[in-house]
Amino acid sequence: MPAQPPETSQQDHTQPLRPDDNRPSEQGSAPAGRGKILIGAVLLVLITAGAVTFLNRSNESNALAKETDAISVPTVAVVQPQAEPGNDELVLPGNLQAFEESPIFARTNGYLLRWYKDMGSKIQKGDLLAAIDTPEVDQELSQARASREQVKSALELAKISADRWANLRKSDSVSQQEADQQASGYQQALANLAAADANVRRLEQLESFKNVYAPFSGVLTRRNVDPGALINSGAGVAGKELFDIARVDPLRVYVSVPQAYASNIKAGMKATVTLQEFPGEKFLGTVARTADSIDPATRTLNTEVDVPNKDSKLLPGSFGQVHFATGTMVPRITVPVNAMLFRAEGPQVAVVDKNDKVHLRPITIGRDFGATLEILGGLEVSDRVVINPSDSLQEGQPVHVAKPSAGDAHS
Repeated sequence: MPAQPPETSQQDHTQPLRPDDNRPSEQGSAPAGRGKILIGAVLLVLITAGAVTFLNRSNESNALAKETDAISVPTVAVVQPQAEPGNDELVLPGNLQAFEESPIFARTNGYLLRWYKDMGSKIQKGDLLAAIDTPEVDQELSQARASREQVKSALELAKISADRWANLRKSDSVSQQEADQQASGYQQALANLAAADANVRRLEQLESFKNVYAPFSGVLTRRNVDPGALINSGAGVAGKELFDIARVDPLRVYVSVPQAYASNIKAGMKATVTLQEFPGEKFLGTVARTADSIDPATRTLNTEVDVPNKDSKLLPGSFGQVHFATGTMVPRITVPVNAMLFRAEGPQVAVVDKNDKVHLRPITIGRDFGATLEILGGLEVSDRVVINPSDSLQEGQPVHVAKPSAGDAHS
């Protein structure tokens, strides 16, 4: 009988494992768990860093936008107009103009033969200014007169024929139709003569325009032609201005009176005019007329003052000051001269409202005191006026108002 294998060897194969036998399995799973935790931590750090970076960039963008907006809004310095005591004398700027002024054009075509008055000449109404050679008009007039003689001869023949046919009709020697035809021919000849006479008179008038006369008394202020120059009639593109004449006695002075004083300006009241080139001298004038209407753009009354100028001391085109004795004490205000804006719309100032927005105000300027200007209309004492305004300021533009300095006299 074969020998049985030892039982001890089977028992050795069936013995339970000891705790130490599981140690290699636990060591393999632990690194995998730690790897997942590490990856999660790295992802969390990356997400946190990305969120922080995004927030920082968003804050920087918002700060930059706010800074850009703040820079885009300009900062301006403002002053308030200063109230001045009232004065019963109103002084306004005025422009001196000729009472009458007219350019002189030719009424016929030709060449300038000679001129008789030069620039600065004193002239009287009807004085001969220039002579024009008109060969074409001369020939046309001669031809028109010859044609008139032809028409006149034809008229005489038509009259004889009409009378003859009328006598023959009485004896029934000709028909009534033949007599009527001769009578009609006579009437046509009369009409032709009238047309020829009109043409001759037209050319005679053109012929008379070869001599240029002064339409009124005054001063010849400009001469634009020389002998030999081609002269074209009319004031169109082809026409050339020959002379300029101005009547300088009296002179017209146009003044824009502010609305506050308009009711005190009446036709016939006296006014005096002063000019810088005549210090201490006053020229007496009279209010000739007013527009009787306030200009809505400037809130002023257009007024004309006539000033005698017998010695031609005052020159047209000059600038002067007109003094009115209004008898009222209307308050006046002044602003610094550096607050002015001069644009196509006229003199303006920039005013800042309570919402720190700019409004452009048209104003009426009175006297110039050097550093300040008298404002006769368009501003109130309570307004905030921008000094040294930029040319880029626009209506309704928001601004930052700078704090006034301690040395600002108008703060």
